[in-house]
Amino acid sequence: MVHLSINHATQEAIRLVPMCEQHLDQAHDLSRALNWPYRREDWAFALDLGHGLVAEHKGQVLGTALWWPYGDDVASVGMVIVSPQARRQGIGARLMDALLARLEGRRIVLNATPDGLPLYERLGFLPCGAVHQHQAVLTAAPRLDSDAVIRPLGPDDLAALRALDRAGSGMDRDGLIAALRAIGQIKVLERDGEVQAYGCARVWGRGVVIGPVVAETREDARSIIAALAVDHEGRFLRIDVTRRSDLSPWLEAIGLPQVDAVVAMAKGPPCGPSGRLAVFALSNQSLG
Repeated sequence: MVHLSINHATQEAIRLVPMCEQHLDQAHDLSRALNWPYRREDWAFALDLGHGLVAEHKGQVLGTALWWPYGDDVASVGMVIVSPQARRQGIGARLMDALLARLEGRRIVLNATPDGLPLYERLGFLPCGAVHQHQAVLTAAPRLDSDAVIRPLGPDDLAALRALDRAGSGMDRDGLIAALRAIGQIKVLERDGEVQAYGCARVWGRGVVIGPVVAETREDARSIIAALAVDHEGRFLRIDVTRRSDLSPWLEAIGLPQVDAVVAMAKGPPCGPSGRLAVFALSNQSLG
């Protein structure tokens, strides 16, 4: 593919259109060009859960941007990619401007790579934390003692899990939870008959991703992660944890080194978790 020099006529010919299934192969090619680990199945999962825009020119996808509404007041943005052959031509800004117009009135959250950070800063996003990416082939899962029961999610746990996630994330992510239940393995931590933490593991990217993990304490978060990891010894495992979780030293110690970090950013009306619950690990950097 040659570099696309965008003059005025070409700029006029670039269309922003809703992403649909027919765009997924080219979208997948864009992420592969950046060495992002998404499979085509991961693209399809993300699109089914939310909405997307593509910038295209004569049938060629030059850029993508996806978003996921969480209730009526929050949205997460991710998978914002511009083809390396079409960068510095304003395509990313056009995609984000169109996306922000659709999300007006919501608080918008995203995780910014170094390449995307200048654009998001110009658009008024402010840093609100960081996310640490840990990954490796897990040779041996940690065995942790806990005073709680950790078990698979049962049908009677769903209401408690939804309430737990809303309190920890500050968002209505019922759609995300339903989608993860369909493809992943969810375990809950129960103490005195009350579900107090949960975590999910699913096939994603190069192997398995653990997240989200929502808990009140770091100890409970570690217990959930360990209980999920034990089923995936010998596999490539990834987990994206918030900086404030302070889980990175422990993950390093169990053989999951930190390989990258991104800046968590937000724009719009303030909101956030209530009480002491928190998101310790993300479902992935795009979905939150």
